[in-house]
Amino acid sequence: MNFKRILNLIVAAAAIAAAGVVCVVAAAFALYAFAKDYVGPAWAAAIVAGVVALFAVIVAMLAGRKGRPPPHKPEEAGMAGRLIELARERPIVAAGAAVAGAILLSRNPKIVTTILSAAIAGRAASKPADKRR
Repeated sequence: MNFKRILNLIVAAAAIAAAGVVCVVAAAFALYAFAKDYVGPAWAAAIVAGVVALFAVIVAMLAGRKGRPPPHKPEEAGMAGRLIELARERPIVAAGAAVAGAILLSRNPKIVTTILSAAIAGRAASKPADKRR
């Protein structure tokens, strides 16, 4: 994703938020003007405050609502599958682990050669041998 697209998304989100604020303020003024004629200015302000507080509680409940948990897979995933699942659930922890791993590997190149030789040996062992006629 390039910088211009990210900037456009931020501007669009800010415009939507500003429009929402304008709508809430206009609705509050309209409610105040309607209620002021029936109960007076102090009670009208209290009604507006109560409605805005109720609106805030509803928005907080919707924002805090958790989605359905992913279905549990009965088969046991391998080490790579568990690492990928961990990275999806906790991306900040995964990024920290990746940075720590990169620092460790950059300071000790013998680990890199050991990992690469083990991976190459594992691939060679898993390939079927050529059958000669």
